[in-house]
Amino acid sequence: MVEFDFDNAPEAGLKGSLRKDFFWGYATAAPQIEGAWNVDGKGPSTWDVLAHTPGRVIDASTADDACRSYDFFREDVPLMKSYGVNAYRFSLSWSRIIPLGGKEDPVNEAGIKFYSDLIDELLEANITPFVTLFHWDVPQALEERYKSMLDPEQYVPDFVRYARMCFGRFGDRVKHWITYNEPGVYALAGYAGGAHAPNRSSDREKYEEGDTSTEPWIVGHTQLLSHAQVYHLYKADFAPTQHGTIGITLSGNWSEPYDASSPADQRAATRALEFEIAWFADPVHGTGDYPDAMRAQLGTRLPAFTAAEKKLVRGSSDFYGMNTYTAFFVRDKVPPGQPVPPEDHKGNLAWFDVNSVGVSRGAESDTEWLRTSPWGFAKLLRWVWDRYRVPIYVTENGTTARGEHVSAPPGGDVLNDVHRIEFFRAYVGEVAKAVQQGIDIRSYFGWTFLDNWEWAKGYTDRFGVTWVDFESEDKTRYPKRSAAFNREFFEHLIAH
Repeated sequence: MVEFDFDNAPEAGLKGSLRKDFFWGYATAAPQIEGAWNVDGKGPSTWDVLAHTPGRVIDASTADDACRSYDFFREDVPLMKSYGVNAYRFSLSWSRIIPLGGKEDPVNEAGIKFYSDLIDELLEANITPFVTLFHWDVPQALEERYKSMLDPEQYVPDFVRYARMCFGRFGDRVKHWITYNEPGVYALAGYAGGAHAPNRSSDREKYEEGDTSTEPWIVGHTQLLSHAQVYHLYKADFAPTQHGTIGITLSGNWSEPYDASSPADQRAATRALEFEIAWFADPVHGTGDYPDAMRAQLGTRLPAFTAAEKKLVRGSSDFYGMNTYTAFFVRDKVPPGQPVPPEDHKGNLAWFDVNSVGVSRGAESDTEWLRTSPWGFAKLLRWVWDRYRVPIYVTENGTTARGEHVSAPPGGDVLNDVHRIEFFRAYVGEVAKAVQQGIDIRSYFGWTFLDNWEWAKGYTDRFGVTWVDFESEDKTRYPKRSAAFNREFFEHLIAH
């Protein structure tokens, strides 16, 4: 049944604008949906430890069960298929595959079988798997042994062995690989702000260990080096026979000057993009080194690449993986000429919801930082394309909507998620317009398939196109109207 008439809508001119082989679907992360946190041989991750530490999750919940996708994936794949998707981006839990994580540690065959069965189920449904190796959940054993990414000499070989195991076991069927999901968010939220695993920060009122002034930059550097090692491993040992692609997915929202006429605010907006995005994108897709703005503020606290490392990292991604959600207005936090505190890790910025002339960045969601800002998304697509000129895969984009925290079964108003529909209509529309303008965009993955355990926010943020009854034993799923909207919108946009 066709519910949305795009041929007689503003989007009529976008019909068939996306390539025939455009991938679209939804993205998820293992810790947020799988549950089964300690069954069938799985080892604990840093997020399992965080979730079981009182005071770390806003609603005191855990992901012990989450959406029970470990148990119900055979039901979830047909549901996904009914949504019309042709691709699904999911992550592997390192500690489900190698419970202790290390290069000499035993492999868990039950974990291997789970992901192998999921991949087979997806392929049977003609859904292309996009597999992320790391979505924030380090095996706890590696944190205890050597503080994981703070010790690159020990960490990199462990991550490379894990990746090799995944390529060897799944690469005959998986042709789209992502090494790291949002390495910048992982480094800053886990080692600067401290709210995410492994809960490290200079804030001694909240966290026992950590150094906000140095550790995020060490962890970011470790991720880049290990990513590049894995990229070249895949290209040398697996791609010749498996014929797949591999890359890294970076986070980044658009930053706009608070006062468009202010040169200082213009510089602040550029610096914001460099601290958030070019931190990883310049080494991988651009100059091969960190942006000058970062070096100017951070000095020797920002690690240096050797000549060999620059060569290793530069060009180590077949595509630009883009996770993005919103836009902000920015200006300097500390006035020029005054010292920036060493704990500052965002580029000396202040953020605003409204600019100097009273223009809002967009409609509010159910999440404080997230507003619907398709104008910023359009600018971000152009900025990334102009700066790096590599194919763009939009790997995460989505929103929460108010009024979805209700008892099951949810009523029609909850499942008729108009705010999310308007978000997707605007953002996906900008993808189509950008393609018409000559930008090479090859995928769009909405965040997310199911309402899930949203990290330290617990179950207080619902991002899914499927409403999940977390109080029921089987985590009953209820499709929202946005799922039907996206099915019909992409049918309209993808060339036939």
